[in-house]
Amino acid sequence: MVELFAIIHLGTMGLSHILAPKVWARYFMGLASKEEAGVFVVGFMSLAFGSIVAAFHQVWSGIPLILTLLGWAQVTKALIYFCFPQYGLKKLRWVSLERARVFVYAGLVLLALAGVLTYHLVASASGE
Repeated sequence: MVELFAIIHLGTMGLSHILAPKVWARYFMGLASKEEAGVFVVGFMSLAFGSIVAAFHQVWSGIPLILTLLGWAQVTKALIYFCFPQYGLKKLRWVSLERARVFVYAGLVLLALAGVLTYHLVASASGE
């Protein structure tokens, strides 16, 4: 079920990043304007996804390993942002409308991850 959760999450976020990169840029620019409080919002977003995956998906081999590592990476990001908000603020301040295309690239990566996990889930269900 955690893989399905991740497929839904990554697929939705990936499509959104590709189709609305300037909206994402404005969103993060708005968070940057909130200073450390905005950094905490990013930390909570990372922790929400990452802690679910880290707690319920401890698979350390094969394709599912990608999801486990992603979950722990998001928990680590949240920890860094909560403990060192100035670092997170520096990252948020890097975002601009001129750099919005990076959200498209991130979206492609998210969709690719969702695709790989979907392949694995379907292959596992069909007994391959």
